[in-house]
Amino acid sequence: MAVRHTGRLFRMEAEHGRWILVGAGCLINICLGSVYAYSVFRIPVQNLFQCTYTESGLPFTVFVAFSALMMLVGGRLMGRLGPKRIGIMGGVLVGVGWMLAGILPQTVPSIWTLALTYGAIGGSGVGLGYGATLAVANHWFPDKRGLALGLTIAGLGGSPVVSANVAGRLIEAHGPLYTFHTMGVAFLVIVVALSFLLRYPTAAWRPSGLRADATASAARIEFEPGRMVKTSTFWGLFAGYTIGAMAGLMAISISSPVATEVIRIETATAAALVGVFALFNGASRPLWGWLTDRMTPRWTASICMLLILGASLLMLGATEGTLVLYIVAFVAFWMCLGGWLVIAPTATATFFGSKNYAKNYGYVYIAYGVAAIPSNLVAGSSLDLFGSYDVAFMTTAALAAIGAVVALVFMKPPMHR
Repeated sequence: MAVRHTGRLFRMEAEHGRWILVGAGCLINICLGSVYAYSVFRIPVQNLFQCTYTESGLPFTVFVAFSALMMLVGGRLMGRLGPKRIGIMGGVLVGVGWMLAGILPQTVPSIWTLALTYGAIGGSGVGLGYGATLAVANHWFPDKRGLALGLTIAGLGGSPVVSANVAGRLIEAHGPLYTFHTMGVAFLVIVVALSFLLRYPTAAWRPSGLRADATASAARIEFEPGRMVKTSTFWGLFAGYTIGAMAGLMAISISSPVATEVIRIETATAAALVGVFALFNGASRPLWGWLTDRMTPRWTASICMLLILGASLLMLGATEGTLVLYIVAFVAFWMCLGGWLVIAPTATATFFGSKNYAKNYGYVYIAYGVAAIPSNLVAGSSLDLFGSYDVAFMTTAALAAIGAVVALVFMKPPMHR
């Protein structure tokens, strides 16, 4: 028997109006996801601050770490403040972080200044805003969770389709600092305005397609964070997410340099390809969500790991002129990062329930922050120490093979005790 609680949202039936929230979340994440165009900034930043390639990746590493930290903080505050306030706070921090990234380095010209502004402040805002959009989608779509989450965060992955090209042209015309400031102003206005739409459904509301037995079953699998972290399911999900995110983050950070330095294509073409990769990243997320709804997180995660393994092995054969091989491999890398950013939140709700979702996913998302440090170190040290990226791709190949086994063995529904 289906359970139906009617209500109004944006002057229409809530069943239909909830899709507006998915659209708002997607647009917010388009702004937040501009950070994934950092590979376009990386060489100009390296030249501006006269730092090593590894050091030029520091702002991106700090960004990911702080976004993970603030996802956890935001999850704990979500129940008290609500997604609208958390989203507004995130928009303010993102905008201010990017704007300061264009101002402070003019006074204190150091890569650490950029790590503080773009990385710590901007990253904190992304963690809050991203968490708010996920929490809203999760609460409004218990019947189509993977699909709704995939559509919501499609903007995060697809953002560089626009931002990489905009940033590339602004950098070419005005330099990276002007570009940081200008884009920060736009993010501040857009994210804050759209965050006013974010809200949770009433406690009694349920979509018409959700069956009563499904609702009752969901109520029996609600885990508090303290109980969740004691399960092997959590640690299997955490390990898989870390490996998948590490491979994806590494690929994103070196997409443009590999194209120009290994494949030997022009910088403008490399920037355009980053946009193409981002398109696959974003567009594949609803597909990963749909697959996770139907195949379970365990099998979807295993497929994702095998794709990472294949892409890594392909890149070990990359040389000057192997453009098709490069495109195929990096499309797979970007798609798999998008996949894990859907698989992980969907698995969190599937395995541990929706009641404490914001707090629980805050703990799971730490894996994304953990992945940031080795991804930058492996990619940077591979080039700085060995003069090529082969070590980086050998590392991700080995980790992906381990990750596939971890997913199959541990990503199962936890035991109920």
